[in-house]
Order: sequence, then structure tokens, then C-alpha cells
Amino acid sequence: MAPQERSAPRRRNPRGQGQLLKAQLVDAAAKLLATLDQPETLTLRQVAREVGVAPASIYSHFPDLSALIQHVLRLRYEELARLMDEAARSAPDPLADLVARCAAYVRWGVGQPGHYRTLFGGRMPDDLVPGSAHGAGAEPLEAVVVSLAAVTDDQATAERQWQAGLLLWTGLHGLVSLYNDHGNMPWPPLDDLITDLISLHTARPAAEIALLLPPCGDDPGSAGTSSPSSGL
Repeated sequence: MAPQERSAPRRRNPRGQGQLLKAQLVDAAAKLLATLDQPETLTLRQVAREVGVAPASIYSHFPDLSALIQHVLRLRYEELARLMDEAARSAPDPLADLVARCAAYVRWGVGQPGHYRTLFGGRMPDDLVPGSAHGAGAEPLEAVVVSLAAVTDDQATAERQWQAGLLLWTGLHGLVSLYNDHGNMPWPPLDDLITDLISLHTARPAAEIALLLPPCGDDPGSAGTSSPSSGL
């Protein structure tokens, strides 16, 4: 819905259902952040219009726009971390664990480009979204660092393990971002790109990795994103 369009009048929630309104506000903010051409221009008035309430109603749940956006970010990061953990839950060995996590990350990012941009687009001004708001994003990255270290050189220093994991995450992020932004390019199959990227960072044969790649239909990372309000 275009920001200038007016939503239909919203029926007031019955007494005691304030959490329902909070969930609706979070859902609306998440939707707008994912779909606006310039998400950094989001306002509380737009969120209120999307839900069909007066802007003043928001202050009962969030003190300002920054708090609302940071809440959305936290829930999205938690969702991504959960999907990666679920994908790797039945992994029989460290390499399978790493492959499952990386595949879940890439498939979620490509399947939900707007929500991926919300987390990793870097377009929000610092006074609205401080760096600390992305602290929840450390969990998926740390999981990749640990998983990669288990596959490669577990005798490396913690600093070297961190750097190796960070470089792998950089590759995964670049793949998702470029795939989303330049979808008209003649890209190879996405699973082939995931396989080759992991192969480069693990020095393991691509054929071995390809055998461990979860089918898209069975991988939680390929599923549609859950409602951000589910973490309320």
C-alpha cells in the first residue's frame, strides 16, 4: 500500500487486548520496512495509518519510532537464528551442520529480500537505529564461526577462527545481496553457488558438499517467514 493511501477505519480492540494492537503495529512496521522504496523514511504516522489507528495509540507500546524498529530487528534476527538452528538440528557431522546453516541463511535471504534488506541493508540513520540494535545478529554469525572451525582447523586461534567465519559470512551476504539486487543476471543455480562458496572456505570438494545440501522443500530456511509478532 502506498504511504499516501488511507487505511480503512480500524475497529477498536476490546479491553485487555493491548498485546494484539502491539502485534499489529510490529507487523505493520515490518511490512513497511520491507516494502518501502526508502525504508529509512518510515514514520510512526505511516505505521499508524497501516494499522488504522491514531499515531498516539503507538505510544502505549513503544516510546518512539526507534524502539519500534529495534523491536522488529530483534524479532527478525531471532527468526533467522532459529531457522538456521532448525536446519542444522539433525546434521550428522560438522560439515553437514555448516552446509545446513549456510543454505538456510541464503535461502531465507533470497526468499525474503525485503526483510533481509531490513536487517542488512544498512540504510537506517544511526540516530534511529544505533549499532547496538544489531546485537541480536551476532548469534547467527557466531554459529557459523563455530561450525566452520569444527570443519577446518580447530587448532587455530580464536581470532583466526573469527576471521575465517566472518569472511564466510561476508561471502554469504554478498551472494544474497547481489542475487536480490541483480536478479536479471544469468545466475547459475543458487544451490550451486552455495556449494561452491562453502567449498572455497572449507577446502572440501564441491561434490561432497552438494550431497549434504538440504532439499529446498525440507530446509526451514526456504520456508516463508513467520510473522514478526510471533516473538511477542
